[in-house]
Amino acid sequence: MEKHIMQWSYWLGVICVVSAIVTRFLNTLGLPSMLLQTRGNSISYRSFVDGALLFLITSIATAGFAWFKRQST
Repeated sequence: MEKHIMQWSYWLGVICVVSAIVTRFLNTLGLPSMLLQTRGNSISYRSFVDGALLFLITSIATAGFAWFKRQST
């Protein structure tokens, strides 16, 4: 059961990261998404901080997932 929870939570996190990046990119181009609303069109230092945290958490999740796969084999 742990294996399935780890796999599904990892892939759900990857899908959330991709949707966040695509939504923010479309929003900066002035094409707002009807499904997800973001903070606005401006790019500031906060955008880069949010992006860095997003990629840091994604890399930690990827390392944890790879470690879990190595342990289960």
